[in-house]
Amino acid sequence: MKNRLIALTALLAFLAVPLSLAAQSPPTTQGKIGVINIQAAIGDSAEGKKVFADLSKKYQPRQQELQRLQQEIQALQDQLSKGANTLSDEEQRRLGRDIEDKQKILKRSTEDAQADFGTDRDEAIRRIGQKMVRIIQDYGKQNGFSLILDGGQIPIYYAATDMDITEEILKRYDAANPVAEAAAPAAKPATTPKPAATTPKPTAKP
Repeated sequence: MKNRLIALTALLAFLAVPLSLAAQSPPTTQGKIGVINIQAAIGDSAEGKKVFADLSKKYQPRQQELQRLQQEIQALQDQLSKGANTLSDEEQRRLGRDIEDKQKILKRSTEDAQADFGTDRDEAIRRIGQKMVRIIQDYGKQNGFSLILDGGQIPIYYAATDMDITEEILKRYDAANPVAEAAAPAAKPATTPKPAATTPKPTAKP
C-alpha cells in the first residue's frame, strides 16, 4: 500500500510540471470555436427536405408491395393454423410450401429495398454534405473561427449557446442552394417490414 501511495504521489508531481509550465507560458492568440450539428442541418435544409420527401415518394410503391406480400403470408398462416384438423396432409403441405416461397420473396425484396434506399439516401447526404462543408469553411474563415466541431459526431458535454452555428449555416445553405418548392418536413421513411415468422410445421397425421 505504501509503495502504491509513493508511486501515485510521484505521478502527480510529474504531471504537475507541464501544467505549471503551461500556466507560466505566454498566452497565444486563439480564435473562436464553433459547434454544428451537420446531420440536423442537412435534414432541415430546404434541399434536404425535398430530397427526402422525393425518396419517400419513390419508395412508397415498394413499401406497399412488401406490406401486401406480408398480408398474404399472414392470411396463409391463419388458413393453415385454422385448418390443422380439417385440411388434408397434401393441402397442409401445399400451404406450407406457398408460405415458405412467399417468405423467401419477402425477405429478398425487403433486403433489396433497404439496400437501394440506403444507397440513394447516402448519396443524397454525401452530395448535400459536401456543399455544406464548403459553406462552413467559408463561414469559419470570414468570422475568425479557429475550430468548428460537429456535435453529432464528437461528444460535447457543454457548449455555450452562442457557439452553436447550425442555424446560421442552415440559412446560408438555403440561400446558396434554393429549391423550386420548399417541401414540407418529410416524415422518416417507414421501415420495411420484417420477414414473417418461420413457417409453422404441419402436424403429421398417423
